[in-house]
Amino acid sequence: MKNKESASKKIKDLEHYQKDMKNKPLTTNQGLKVNDTNNSLKSGERGSTLLEDFLLREKITSFDHERIPERIVHARGSAAHGYFELYESIEEYSKAGIFTDTARKTPVFVRFSTVAGSKGSPDLARDVRGFAVKFYTEEGTWDLVGNNMPIFFIQDAMKFPDLIHSVKPEPNKEIPQAASAHDTFYDFVSLTTETLHNHIWVMSDRAIPRSLRMMEGFGIHTFRLINAKGEAHFVKFHWKPTLGVHSVTWEEAVKINGADPDFHRRDLWDAIEAGQYPEWELGIQVVAEKDEHKFDFDLLDPTKLIPEEMVPVKIIGKMTLNRNPDNFFAETEQVAFLPGHIVPGIDFTNDPLLQGRLFSYRDTQLSRLGSPNFHQIPINRPIVETHNNQRDAHMQMSIPKGETAYFPNSLSGGCPHLSKMAEGGFHSYEERIDAKKIRTRSESFNDHFSQPALFYRSLADWEQEHVAAAYTFELGKCNHEHIKERMLWLIAQIDDDLANKVAEGLGMEIPKDIERPINQAIGADADADKHQPGEKKNYLDKSKALSMANTKFNSIATRQIAVLAADGFNMKKFKSMTEILEKEGAMVKIVAPHGGSITCDEGMKHKVDAAIATTESVLFDAVYIPGGEKSVEAILDNGKFIKFINESFKYCKAIAVDDEGEMALDKSFIKAYKDDNAIHINDEPSKFVDSISKHRNWERRKLADKIPV
Repeated sequence: MKNKESASKKIKDLEHYQKDMKNKPLTTNQGLKVNDTNNSLKSGERGSTLLEDFLLREKITSFDHERIPERIVHARGSAAHGYFELYESIEEYSKAGIFTDTARKTPVFVRFSTVAGSKGSPDLARDVRGFAVKFYTEEGTWDLVGNNMPIFFIQDAMKFPDLIHSVKPEPNKEIPQAASAHDTFYDFVSLTTETLHNHIWVMSDRAIPRSLRMMEGFGIHTFRLINAKGEAHFVKFHWKPTLGVHSVTWEEAVKINGADPDFHRRDLWDAIEAGQYPEWELGIQVVAEKDEHKFDFDLLDPTKLIPEEMVPVKIIGKMTLNRNPDNFFAETEQVAFLPGHIVPGIDFTNDPLLQGRLFSYRDTQLSRLGSPNFHQIPINRPIVETHNNQRDAHMQMSIPKGETAYFPNSLSGGCPHLSKMAEGGFHSYEERIDAKKIRTRSESFNDHFSQPALFYRSLADWEQEHVAAAYTFELGKCNHEHIKERMLWLIAQIDDDLANKVAEGLGMEIPKDIERPINQAIGADADADKHQPGEKKNYLDKSKALSMANTKFNSIATRQIAVLAADGFNMKKFKSMTEILEKEGAMVKIVAPHGGSITCDEGMKHKVDAAIATTESVLFDAVYIPGGEKSVEAILDNGKFIKFINESFKYCKAIAVDDEGEMALDKSFIKAYKDDNAIHINDEPSKFVDSISKHRNWERRKLADKIPV
């Protein structure tokens, strides 16, 4: 009875609060009424954000200091050391030494992360992955702070606190953790249509990568490159993994989070320890300043990508990660990335999201690391000497000498002195500005449907099916019908077929017409129609680079191969298979009925990597069952081995068996499907290798729902 009374009181209190707040104006912390909390103050619609924007500073500062000391976003991270080498000079575009000196081997530290979850959340959450690279260059530190998706959810940094507040656990109950499948997030997305492009990427398999080593990285924003003549070009940065771009299915992700929530972190660490160093090639898309307005989208809009068919990616170098951190806290946790860390030859644009990040990241590090001296922490120190007049503050770790700490001075001979451009002194690009001070954004940012539609059209059939399933799952977790209806209407603006699939899964009808959501780029007194999302355009039918079906499929390096075996397995076949797999760089792991060791039919003992009770099929990329009657009978005596085989088949993985190993297939769901292209019975090991390199046999996916696991 008391519980019912308590629940009833909570509902009444909430209703009273909502009624009380209904007509309350939005104000600053000082009580100033605000007429626009969606746009930063700019020098013109497409101009740079102004330092005087006290509304932006209050909102961002409050947000930046919400958590101590865990990062508010990107809390869950993994990192590694490595180096970058330039293939060829691009001095025609940039004077930066890292882009002109091919003899250099520039040290790097890279941190990968999930965005929404806390530090203790699982690795395989459906989420954007952070991809931040710190280059310790000879001209100073350059931080390229990006993600594994080429666009972002919002167009203006003013909206970042709103975005993250919506996707974080709902504040009244602090759930769900590391998940976007809830009402507050979809309420925000359905009212802020600029989010739709990044959102459909998150609904794709890009949001659940097979490995951190098998995902792309992007700088997201359009930056500038400046050459020695002072000429500028627009540029977007790309990281292309040499292993290709591969993901897991959603069902696997859920199971992996239960079986090994540290799956990505462990995978990265183990690969480096084994000498299988992850590699990415750095590519650039360059656009001449005169071509800034030639596209059907705005280069300064961070929710837009440049299709590679329009501007090819030029590969200019390679990054290799070859050393794990010595101490997780000292390095991975204390590393501080700032988009404002650049070197001569690289500069900013007026991308309003980038402009806000230039302020926000430094403020965040001050809160999280406790001092403006965070650059003195070893992982953050540049490799070049630093000299300036900044002094003291919390945790000062150096001992500045001399009697002067100001400029100009005569007592210290004017030192440290200023550097001329010819001496490597940084010189901001002299962009002409002639505009009104205004709080809005350009109408050229209003196309919110064209690129999500391009992305979906570009996907393979199996990728499209996964996107539809992801939308269905996520919206199925929402409780408010009006939010789901609004989302269905918006999805229909992207693609009718996609919307129909989602609507069918939800058991709902797609609304034929609803009150169009007002894009949150507008202010209270602005013209709502001016900033409504525009009609969908089709300026490119498909872009091959957007589909993982067109990634690299020529390597099985670091792939985890489960060998299901017990005492008495056939050593001759096992040796022949494993030698070829390991020669190709795969990791062969024996999964047995028990831990310790097992003995082959030649009397040799072999270390067991995992007992069947302690592992799951989703942690492996392929399965091999060697012959040996005694071994196979022991496998068939344990039902989890059959589940292991069935699951591997369900998730479209390659399976190979020799001799008596075929009996295991006959006891599994595979019995009726032995003609599958990725099922190898007494086949050449090279054919098994070829099937593994294809990542999955997606033609098999139609059987997935029939497999009882």
